[in-house]
Amino acid sequence: MPALYDSIGLRFEYPDNWSIESETESKGSQVVVSSPETAFWHAGKYDAGTELEPLFDEALAALRSEYRDMEVSYVEEKIDSQHVTGYDVDFYLFDFISTARIRGVNTAGATYLVVSQAEDREMRTVGPVFQAMLASLLRHEAEAARS
Repeated sequence: MPALYDSIGLRFEYPDNWSIESETESKGSQVVVSSPETAFWHAGKYDAGTELEPLFDEALAALRSEYRDMEVSYVEEKIDSQHVTGYDVDFYLFDFISTARIRGVNTAGATYLVVSQAEDREMRTVGPVFQAMLASLLRHEAEAARS
């Protein structure tokens, strides 16, 4: 059964056996949801109209500072009728291939940046969960905009 996170201006469903941490800072609201294993999903909410490229650049720079050899691929996709852009990043961590998915979307009410990361074997099972969490976030954003 999914749990519902509804705080600091973010609302989405997530697996009820995952842990959650949130904070509000001057740049926006941030929440991190962690699986019982090693995967995590980090969502940031920023003011509407915030440019995505500097957010992408910051996320990619943080990964580059930790991991020397990375493969970066640009991604565009539709999630619940929203145009979502970002990057898939593959890198080695402790002799395992890991993937980070960086996604950004501008809505009428806010700009969102979501970074999810897992070791590739775990990503096969949590990847669809990450996608569902982002779809839930966007669906709740759309519902709030209609109210």
